Amino acid sequence: MREMLELGRSRLKVKIHTLMMIDSLEMTLADRNIIAENCKNAEEDQIVITHGTDTMTETGRVLAEAKLDKTIVLFGAMIPYKFGTSDGLFNLGSAVGFVQSLQHGVYIVMNGRCFDYNKVQKNRETGVFEAI
Repeated sequence: MREMLELGRSRLKVKIHTLMMIDSLEMTLADRNIIAENCKNAEEDQIVITHGTDTMTETGRVLAEAKLDKTIVLFGAMIPYKFGTSDGLFNLGSAVGFVQSLQHGVYIVMNGRCFDYNKVQKNRETGVFEAI
């Protein structure tokens, strides 16, 4: 994450916490609750979360149900960052921009767009997230 921020020439002061590094398809409710608890306990009220794209909306739901008075943005990449054609850097930049300007709530940022966590779905055929 720090490498991506440096590559994007970010000048923001950020704290980076790694909670888990698992495939989002393997995430359990307990894992999602760990994410929610860490968000609750964070001093910051603007939080960006890197997340696998397959179950991002499920984690968004758990975060919303926690009713945190924070702005939380989840983002990911359809193509892993380590591949040269990844959308990860663009999505990170978008997430950092949106988290600073949105009201408190839970959002998913992908493909240059911002969605309410419960009004978006992943289109596996086109490789983009779409409003529902």
